[in-house]
Amino acid sequence: MHRLRNPGAGGTVSLPAVGKLINQPGYTALVADFGRASVVAALREQVATERNGTAVTDQERLNQVESSLRRQMAPVLQRVINASGVILHTNLGRAPLSRAAVDAVAAAAAGYTNLELDLDTGRRGERSTLVSGLLTALFECEAALVVNNNAAALLLALTALCKGREVIVSRGQLVEIGGSFRMPDVMRISGARMVEVGTTNRTRAADFDEAVTARTAALLRVHTSNFRVEGFTESVGPGEMAVVAHARALLLIDDLGSGAVEPIADEPTVAESLRHSDIVTFSGDKLLGGPQAGIVLAATEAGVAAVRKMARHPLARAVRIDKLTLAALEATLKQRISGREDEIPVQRMLRVPIEEVRRRAALWSVKLEDRGVASRLIKGESAVGGGSVPGYGLPTFLVALEGPASRLAAALRRGDPPVVARIESDACCLDPRTVLRGEDETLIDAVEVAARSLRR
Repeated sequence: MHRLRNPGAGGTVSLPAVGKLINQPGYTALVADFGRASVVAALREQVATERNGTAVTDQERLNQVESSLRRQMAPVLQRVINASGVILHTNLGRAPLSRAAVDAVAAAAAGYTNLELDLDTGRRGERSTLVSGLLTALFECEAALVVNNNAAALLLALTALCKGREVIVSRGQLVEIGGSFRMPDVMRISGARMVEVGTTNRTRAADFDEAVTARTAALLRVHTSNFRVEGFTESVGPGEMAVVAHARALLLIDDLGSGAVEPIADEPTVAESLRHSDIVTFSGDKLLGGPQAGIVLAATEAGVAAVRKMARHPLARAVRIDKLTLAALEATLKQRISGREDEIPVQRMLRVPIEEVRRRAALWSVKLEDRGVASRLIKGESAVGGGSVPGYGLPTFLVALEGPASRLAAALRRGDPPVVARIESDACCLDPRTVLRGEDETLIDAVEVAARSLRR
């Protein structure tokens, strides 16, 4: 038994021992939910707090221990409502999956699968072939390989095809993307030697041609992803690069990044790249609208041979795709092949008519007014995000909430569920374009709670 001095009463309060408390009915129920070791640790922390503070009742102690345990065991990865207007929000996990893809993941996760088993022969199969047929059908190419992300796809291509040799790239494409991921670092890790040509703003086909030596393995084109150079500029298109590469019997590798299936602004499409390049790589969780994956495609004879070499390289095992991602990717590809693109959330967000966005925003505003939350509609722009179509905005209508913008945004982020808004025109704004179907009422409730918390 521990003694806690109570200065107000001039005496002491007894603190029960943890070993005694753990056997009481309230705590044994917590043990069933959280495990004995976790409950004991939480109890010790609570008793230590009481020893240095104010005494609490037995029920208050139990409540505080339970609250502490629930906080510790709450999921770190939480479902978030994206009201920011950024469709491919990298910090929020980029593309949300379609219902079909989610169902496919659940089915694959709940049991065993034929991930590497040929059901016809009973022999070991190759996971890389499970979706290759869908990819070659969708993009009308000859070979496909899937790894765990696009950075891995490019690293594998450079390592398997160019290690110990030179790769020529424009200085204007030596990009750094999120997380300090730099193209020169990837080149160094792969074992290939990077040869820079041109300048930051101007590169010509002749620059590539003049840099070719007997040690050159490939020309590399890199999508600049999240920035754009404008003004006095000149760049080399894939067609011009293909002329140089193929005249010198070199590979042309195109790191396409976003993987646009259909035209959007001036974003290069996969089909356009395949017309000229030997190897094309892009992300599965960007404009394709699927799970995180690195997709490698080839349409030329040299490209097909290169994909086979990549698949056999030891690094391919280290960056291989898992069964859950394969399941989600398969479902997404089948939706596109069958013409059901609007079932893919990213595609639906890109295509939604501005009139529908306005109607949804107006309905939110009316419902919020009924809850005592003042707002107004303002015009704005949604962003594609994810390093896709930099500088290109989609017209939208925003619900601008009345009140202190930064405090409202913070209260929304800390809510249950968290809501990510954006500050524009000195107001905390909600963009309907990126709020998924079925989230409207939950969003309205979250905004009401956040606004009420600031009035206390």
